[in-house]
Amino acid sequence: MAKQRFNGPKYANGNHKEQQKAYNRTKKGTDLRVNANKLRAKLKMKVGDKREAGHYAGSTTDGAPQNASSNAARKKPRRPA
Repeated sequence: MAKQRFNGPKYANGNHKEQQKAYNRTKKGTDLRVNANKLRAKLKMKVGDKREAGHYAGSTTDGAPQNASSNAARKKPRRPA
């Protein structure tokens, strides 16, 4: 019988809430949230905007609004063919 890894509520993207809350309290998680919020404010993006604030490669302060699908696709590591 397979061992169950996580139990309890999940976010819509599949992350488990307790695990995500713990990650957001770490130094790296906090930095990611702070930089994302700063860029959203800098780009004057409204709450509920369908787009994401996508950072330029290697930057934590500059970026542009992007569709979620293109922003996520850009960050995936490429597998050799």
